[in-house]
Order: sequence, then structure tokens, then C-alpha cells
Amino acid sequence: MGQRVVRVNELLKREISHVLHTRYKAQSVHISILSVDVAPNLRSARVFYSTHGDIERRDAAERFFARFHESIRRDMGQAVTLKYLPHLEFIYDKGADYGERLNQLLDELGLEGDIQPPDPTPDN
Repeated sequence: MGQRVVRVNELLKREISHVLHTRYKAQSVHISILSVDVAPNLRSARVFYSTHGDIERRDAAERFFARFHESIRRDMGQAVTLKYLPHLEFIYDKGADYGERLNQLLDELGLEGDIQPPDPTPDN
């Protein structure tokens, strides 16, 4: 991935987060933008997000992005100057769910804090 695409990814991530948490505070309080993946031609971008809470908040976030994705793009375009303003596709990232589930399993097993580091001295 070229250095320019990496910079554009970070710029869009920052600006989308800014738009969400300034203009759409009430609707986006439980949403975190995790990463943005812009196509090499800069005409489209996949925006990966996560929600804090249960499946109801995830469903609410999906409905929110389905309804407001064009206005988010337009607001972002006022702050970002690019030759082409990419079309945004919002995708829920399940990675946070997997991590939360793993933590729950470890808590159920009672392994939190019980793991001892190996003894550095050999048994010779």
C-alpha cells in the first residue's frame, strides 16, 4: 500500500469520527471508527466500525449508517480536500466481539491473573 493511501486512510478515519461525534452526537455515542480502507483509485472507502454494547446498539448503528451515510460523506467532504471524494461503505467489524467473548470465556474459567510465568532457571 502506498504512503499516500495510508495517509488518506488516517485522514478519513479522523474526519469521519469528528463528523460523527460533533454533528451526530446523540446517535453515534456508542460507535467507534476503527479503520478506513480506501481503494487505490481513491474513489471508494470501506469504513470499519464497532459499537459499545449489545446487539440492539449494533442494529441501531447499521440503521444510522444506512440513513445518514451520504450526509456523513458530504460533511466530511467539507473538511477534506481530495480530487475524488470516496463513496463510503460502513462495515461492522466483528473483531471487538470476538475479543469480548474471549475475555468472557477466560473470566468463566477463572484464569485471569492466575497464569504464572515460566521459571527462568533450568532444572539441570
